[in-house]
Amino acid sequence: MSSSNEMSKVQGTSIYDNLGVSAKAKTQQESSDQVLGQKDFLKLMTTQMQNQDPFSPMENADFVAQMAQFSTVTGIEQVNNTLANLSDQFGQARIATAASLLGHSILVPSSIANPDENGQIHGAIDLPQSSSNVTVNFMDADTDELVHAIELGPTPKGIVGFSWDNLPENRRSENQKFRLEATANFASGEHIIKPSIYSQVLSVSNDAENNSVGLNTSALEELDLSQVTKFR
Repeated sequence: MSSSNEMSKVQGTSIYDNLGVSAKAKTQQESSDQVLGQKDFLKLMTTQMQNQDPFSPMENADFVAQMAQFSTVTGIEQVNNTLANLSDQFGQARIATAASLLGHSILVPSSIANPDENGQIHGAIDLPQSSSNVTVNFMDADTDELVHAIELGPTPKGIVGFSWDNLPENRRSENQKFRLEATANFASGEHIIKPSIYSQVLSVSNDAENNSVGLNTSALEELDLSQVTKFR
């Protein structure tokens, strides 16, 4: 039994010697998580064939299995590299798309609105079902005073837009903030619906760590690009 173990040790040492790698260096290599390349694998397999027991050689199926396993690992690595490249390209495309929105207005979910450069406020609400009447109230964000109300009347299910075009001169400043509240009358009673408003894109930020692109708008400090549904 001991002679068999000694023969195994000799054969193993011989393999490392032929590769030019000591057993100690091999252990250090494994501990450092280094991965064998294709040339290393072929060299190792050739050396293994040269040093196999001639009275008990490896079966051809064993060699085929080793080569198939290495090919699978190599293929997975190539797929991972391809996906990483696609992810980088996709991230660059997201940044370019976000940059093209600078100066435009996007529809964002928000109850706070301010007049645009034309002194107007535009928005939309998404009704889960048809309503006999929809009302959009505009309150002063500081005093909570009701300033204006829009009656949309009977409205079908889906997205419906609203606009306040004739703001008073003293309310047209872009620093003026309004709090919006939308209510809809359904068969079950009156319900509050969260509105969305068109807000101008002021700047774009890129979060490479989380692979996301943020939009800073006049209504929200930061909004992820994926949340944008409409722009103009």
